[in-house]
Amino acid sequence: MYRTAAKRLLGAGLTTSRLLRSPKLTSSTTIPSSHTSNLCTSSMGHTESPISNQSGPTSAGEGPRRKPRPEFQEEQARVLSASLRHVARLGWTEEAMMAGSRDVGVSPSIVGSFSRKEAALVEYFMDECLQLLVDRVDSGLDLQNLIPSERISKLVRVRLEMQVPYMSKWPQALSIQAHPVNVPTSFKQRAMLVDEMWHAVGDGASDLDWYVKRTVLGGVYSTTEIYMLTDDSPEYRETWEFLDDRVKDAFDLKKSIQEAKYFAQDIGAGVGKLFQGLMNGVMQSMSTRGGRSSSAF
Repeated sequence: MYRTAAKRLLGAGLTTSRLLRSPKLTSSTTIPSSHTSNLCTSSMGHTESPISNQSGPTSAGEGPRRKPRPEFQEEQARVLSASLRHVARLGWTEEAMMAGSRDVGVSPSIVGSFSRKEAALVEYFMDECLQLLVDRVDSGLDLQNLIPSERISKLVRVRLEMQVPYMSKWPQALSIQAHPVNVPTSFKQRAMLVDEMWHAVGDGASDLDWYVKRTVLGGVYSTTEIYMLTDDSPEYRETWEFLDDRVKDAFDLKKSIQEAKYFAQDIGAGVGKLFQGLMNGVMQSMSTRGGRSSSAF
């Protein structure tokens, strides 16, 4: 349940945040192409996803895919990419960034050029992993032979598995993302993530349904992410079972609306007033539509 995951989050003293964005929203950041997917591919060498990469076209919809990246200079991107190797030991810290700068032969003083220091490192990781997910879909992640709920589960699992090498330090990353200064970017990154997932599934929703789907998937992703933090089962087996159950729930319109309301109530300030108000408005509107549809998707 969303409420169960919310209690796990609050019990651990963590917060997280998301944004329900409009279809026109794009990332305000870009990374030099030479650093594409460096972070996720190099850091995940010993944690290869059990979900196989198969050939064949899988993306749906028209037009070019967005490839959002952080706005860093070439040298800064090199430093951030190298810094990720030190996160497991030093956390999402300036120390990790200084160690990364030394690895690439750059003066540690470059850390001072990042206005939000540790947040830049977390945001670099988030954008790089989004790019890796997009690349995997475009290059052959098999989705076409799956039903929509299975596609969603697979995409969320693939993305969350990218965080496994950093799991012991991920509560710190969530805390950094939840800082008021960093919330706007965190909202954008999570909104773009769920939008890319729906794009990969082949979603063609418009108007209110567009917002409802992204709101519900944002809740599924974030509650699974939170559940994962306290999961000590082998290879996160219980997390993936939790994910599958939440996705199945999400395909029940009435249950999705009620669970999303519970999530907004329990997380409260961690989600953010803007998101909570918008989601409550969407859910209220959807509730008035009653039996017009039996499925949110």
